[in-house]
Amino acid sequence: MSTAITRRTAAAALGLAAALTLAACSNPDDGGTTEVAATSGSKTRINISPDQNRITTDKVDSIAAEVPQEIRERGTLELVQSSGSAAPLNFQATDNKTLIGVEPDIAHLVADVLGLKPKFHAVSWENIFVGLDSAKYDAGFSNITVTEERKEKYDFATYRQDNLGFEAKKGSGLKISGPKHVAGKTVAVQSCTNQEKLLVEWSKENEQVGRKPVNIKYYQNDSDTYLALQSGRIDVYLGPNPTAAYHAATTGKTEVVGTYSGAGATLQGLIAATTKKDSGLVKPLADALNHVIENGTYAKVLGRWGLSDEAVTKSEINPPGLPKTDQ
Repeated sequence: MSTAITRRTAAAALGLAAALTLAACSNPDDGGTTEVAATSGSKTRINISPDQNRITTDKVDSIAAEVPQEIRERGTLELVQSSGSAAPLNFQATDNKTLIGVEPDIAHLVADVLGLKPKFHAVSWENIFVGLDSAKYDAGFSNITVTEERKEKYDFATYRQDNLGFEAKKGSGLKISGPKHVAGKTVAVQSCTNQEKLLVEWSKENEQVGRKPVNIKYYQNDSDTYLALQSGRIDVYLGPNPTAAYHAATTGKTEVVGTYSGAGATLQGLIAATTKKDSGLVKPLADALNHVIENGTYAKVLGRWGLSDEAVTKSEINPPGLPKTDQ
């Protein structure tokens, strides 16, 4: 247990560091870049134009040979991502149609190693899993957290740390690090996510000890959420920490008032490439990810999007995830 607690403490520190170091401002002169602060304090210019000049790597025949024959013969890797805009994870470039972000960049690297052409499909969050279930898509690269419940139906190959961010109106005075800090508060969250799962658990815990529950709200899109935040209809928005920090930095209207591991209090959350269970694809995905971690292209991609603090040193297959909720 002491090791797990240490991991949680480290995760909180890393998440806070990410929130503090990620800063951006739009550049009115060229419209195709924005700046984020690297961990060293220097500025990193992010290309948000449709001309991405993505980081690439070579095919590795031995890893490519591990891919199921049907996919090898097809020649494409059918990848699914959320249609919701979530910079710097996945969002549209300045042409309002080209998909860019750290998630598609990592997926491109994996496809390079496997010798496949990546083909992206943008769908609603719940339809990511519907499409994986039906084998319509080969893998999801969409900030998907490893959870024990999801492991019953899906296989995972990890590639980033998962830290959540509580975003509030700038100057709110809020500081959130546990259930008591959201008791009685109105908090927005996206449905069917591990953020929602965590918030529901916190609300139940508050009620069990005599505190007020959380007033959980759901909105159809980010613009509605942020309008509610600015108008005071909600106190906090809980989402992925990278998107919260990016939004706070680029708008100047909000701030990250707390971070938390996506896997809960005793375990560092992990983001993973997600496939249908026993599809035969998870090992080549993990091997491809470990190859790009080792050859340095993975680090370049994370650095390109200001997310070096979320790097992992190894891709793991089906590691411990967010525990199931006690019934």
